[in-house]
Amino acid sequence: DIVLGGDNAIIIALACRNMPKHQRWAGILWGTAGAIILRVILVFFATSLMEIPGLRLVGGILLIWIGIKLLAEVETHDLDGKINQSSNLLTAIRTIIIADFVMSLDNALAITAAAKGDIGLVVFGLLLSVPIIIWGSALILRLMERFPIIITAGAGLLGWLGGGLMISDKLLAEFTASSLPATPTIAATVGTIFVIAVGRFLVKEKTE
Repeated sequence: DIVLGGDNAIIIALACRNMPKHQRWAGILWGTAGAIILRVILVFFATSLMEIPGLRLVGGILLIWIGIKLLAEVETHDLDGKINQSSNLLTAIRTIIIADFVMSLDNALAITAAAKGDIGLVVFGLLLSVPIIIWGSALILRLMERFPIIITAGAGLLGWLGGGLMISDKLLAEFTASSLPATPTIAATVGTIFVIAVGRFLVKEKTE
């Protein structure tokens, strides 16, 4: 829960970063609610869904796209002082929900596996996620204000998750099987570098 909730907390913090301070808690609460609701729904279908060829691939691409988008928007905001589209509550919530959906597929599968079929433990895991995501998001938001490098690190994490998710898709199973054992790590690393490089390129293009 700490590891999985941390992913969701970073997404929420990045999406709410440019919002006016009085709206941030609303974004955190709605984002957390979306993450938990998605986990509740997906926990019953996660195993079947993750077996669908192409789903992990699409999910990974979405995470990489969101990472680039959030990095570019956040850093542009910091540079020009303007509140861009991510400051809009509904836009931020939409971004959070899309990312939460992708991450909740694996998260729900992990919770179910850890609980070993015990529905009581599944419920406990879901409930424990709530304070971790809420307080984790608030803490990361405060840290971002003091240490902006966390913004880049958070976007890079999305690239890492996206790259790892894509390479684990059934459509790429044959390629993965015939390649080096380190392929998932390589894919995740490439995803991280790609998100940061493209995000910074877009920032540069907007500020020139």
